[in-house]
Amino acid sequence: MKIRSALFGATGAALVLGGVMAANPAVSQVNTVKQIGPGVYFHEGDLKGNGHCNNGWIIFEDYVLVVDANFPSGAKVIIPKIQELTQKPIRFAFDTHHHGDHAYANRVWVEQGAVPVGHVGVLKEMKKYESGLYGNKPGRWEDAAKTRKDVAESRLQPPTLLFPDSMIFDDGKLRVELKHFGVAHTHGDGWAWLPKERILFSGDACVNGPYNYVGDGNISQWIQTLAAARKLNPKWVVPGHGPMADGGLLADQQKYFLTLQTAGQRLLKTHPRPAAAQAQVATIKARILKDAQIQRYVGDFFEAQLGKAYEEAGGKAFPNKRASADDHDRHASLHAAPLRRLGAPSTWRARLARQSR
Repeated sequence: MKIRSALFGATGAALVLGGVMAANPAVSQVNTVKQIGPGVYFHEGDLKGNGHCNNGWIIFEDYVLVVDANFPSGAKVIIPKIQELTQKPIRFAFDTHHHGDHAYANRVWVEQGAVPVGHVGVLKEMKKYESGLYGNKPGRWEDAAKTRKDVAESRLQPPTLLFPDSMIFDDGKLRVELKHFGVAHTHGDGWAWLPKERILFSGDACVNGPYNYVGDGNISQWIQTLAAARKLNPKWVVPGHGPMADGGLLADQQKYFLTLQTAGQRLLKTHPRPAAAQAQVATIKARILKDAQIQRYVGDFFEAQLGKAYEEAGGKAFPNKRASADDHDRHASLHAAPLRRLGAPSTWRARLARQSR
């Protein structure tokens, strides 16, 4: 499948960079603002350097809607960039899900006069994982604050404007539909759909690179959620991480999970003992890396992803817990603080083990 990266000039006209993205992923343009439609903008976040997610924003007639709050430092990167384009107030910040790199800057946006928006599942999962906010033991926010100065200097702000299935912003010219298709990366994933422009902001329910974290989601349901999103037939997909791409990105992401699901099911049949199954990880990984359409999704998270697929097929957890621990902490390192700030591997693995008890 051919997927081309799209860049847009100030006029909104598309410039296409040729090439097969499945075999040769588009070069990222981190911290660059791209206009991808009239009044619609994309900003690729500095994930490796600062843990920032991608952002989008839509300039309506009277206000601005931002897609993903980001971390506090990420929000402070894009606020002046938005203000360079318009003097209209930023009124809404949409959390595509509850993870820190997509929601921890809600307080920053509130201070700008915006209302944080999210699916009802975002608040539900914050109550589950951000227990410190609700009077229980410290949660993920407090852990991130240990290594991120921007988090430590702010405070957690859950979304206060919630929707169960959909929410619509429409000024007669621009229309943005916030949607929930089901469980994917988390249980509260939201999507922002511009039907006229056929642009879909996916959050981490669809990414473009080795960024899939499966610890808070469900692979089987994720496949179905992607199938529902594909029915929109988007022209462009703006992922939570990695370069934007054409609508085929959804098919690539779905195929990766279908491949994982099949591998997990077959692995359970051939190796019902978890230890023997875990020993096959390298072989299965090498096989998937030969598939040019989905090879870019294979990365450090792979062992835990396969373990999740194996468990969903009915198997027991892999006996070597290091893969799951590393998966969680790699997600924390990418989506909470650069790895170099977490200390030695033994330190952050021990920390995770304590949190998991």
